Amino acid sequence: MTNVTRPRILVVGAGFAGVECVRRLERMLSPGEADLTLVTPFSYQLYLPLLPQVASGVLTPQSIALSLRRSRKYRTRIIPGGAIGVDLKSKVCVIRTITDEMVNEPYDYIVLAPGSVTRTFDIPGLTEHAFGMKTLAEAAYIRDHVISQLDLADASNDPAERAARLQFVVVGGGYAGTETAACLQLLTCNAVKRYPRLDPKLIRWHLIDIAPKLMPELGDKLGRSAQEVLRKRGIEISLGVSIEKAGPTEVTFTDGRVVPTHTLIWTAGVVASPLIATLGAETVRGRLAVNPEMNLPGHDGVFALGDSAAVPDLAKGADAVCPPTAQHAMRQGKVVADNVIAALRGQAMKPYEHKDLGLVVDLGGKDAVSKPLGIELRGLPAQAVARGYHWSALRTGVAKTRVLTNWTLNALAGDDFVRTGFQARRPAKLKDFEYTDTYLTPEQVRKRVEGAATPGQ
Repeated sequence: MTNVTRPRILVVGAGFAGVECVRRLERMLSPGEADLTLVTPFSYQLYLPLLPQVASGVLTPQSIALSLRRSRKYRTRIIPGGAIGVDLKSKVCVIRTITDEMVNEPYDYIVLAPGSVTRTFDIPGLTEHAFGMKTLAEAAYIRDHVISQLDLADASNDPAERAARLQFVVVGGGYAGTETAACLQLLTCNAVKRYPRLDPKLIRWHLIDIAPKLMPELGDKLGRSAQEVLRKRGIEISLGVSIEKAGPTEVTFTDGRVVPTHTLIWTAGVVASPLIATLGAETVRGRLAVNPEMNLPGHDGVFALGDSAAVPDLAKGADAVCPPTAQHAMRQGKVVADNVIAALRGQAMKPYEHKDLGLVVDLGGKDAVSKPLGIELRGLPAQAVARGYHWSALRTGVAKTRVLTNWTLNALAGDDFVRTGFQARRPAKLKDFEYTDTYLTPEQVRKRVEGAATPGQ
């Protein structure tokens, strides 16, 4: 009697790319056709573009955390942890679970969508003193921290301490940094009205970036419009400037300025997950080099997409690769799923091609800039497009209802300024969330796989 095993499909990462891939595989494959496994630390998909609104309290954390188990048809096995190495030769993925157990997970087909990590540099004090904005926990911590600075400034009798606690620095002039600075500045502007002992003029927000332009993808006109909105609110924008060093109570800029502050938020870009380096394969600026079908050349059954893959952008041609945006990741997930199924069934795979639909930037309140299909919008029309796009992109009806309810309640009742206590007695800086030191080298992966008695030990 022979045992017939089903092909094992392993998906790494539950971001936009990974979740779209898994959902399509579930729909297109019969239960007996393949075994599906998903590796992710959390059993939810985080809608990252709305994270600044969680940090500012416009949205509750739960509203942008979309459960992966909500569907009654969900049949994918979830391993709660993170992939820290892949042995392409043995077709084994090494996983560290949330309980720190090391697991060797064999596969026949693997989809690598581990996303990205915050790009940091060798700046003294950066990872020890800066906050990141990549996870739900970080957004919740930042909200608590910012409100606590108002509380502490209000209670202080030291003018220097009060001024330092009311200065905030955001590094990164991309979408994440700009929206974070805009939304949190609006929060502090509204909150200070409840602090009669504080002078609103003491609240100062700094947005800095080493690049010469803010959000250059928007174009000169919309970029300048965004800057005008932020400057009218009192946000000080410094371009061509970065951080030289960071401390617990001050930050030194590369232009020599020393800013006394207890709040440094780092959003200066992302890089591919360190998992990609464990494969020992060709990369393009740290992203795995794949063909238009998102298959790793020379390795059948290995696919990569999203932030960690250099997917050729056929719509632009030449040597262009798709930017690491949610728009591309969601569409790549569906195409990769179709290609995995095609490979499984011995059919031809299809290349990924998608023309960018545009960009939206929500600056909080009634302010926004958007560029849908090349049309430049500002103010309320841009806000309507931005929120309409995000709302339609939410995967479940429950999430759409929660987000719409939060927006409506915030518009009618305004902000609330309650600290939840998440940041009390616990660090929440960059070094506490990235875990970049947990990944294995290609040699360590090979040694572990070869030394394991059986898969799973």
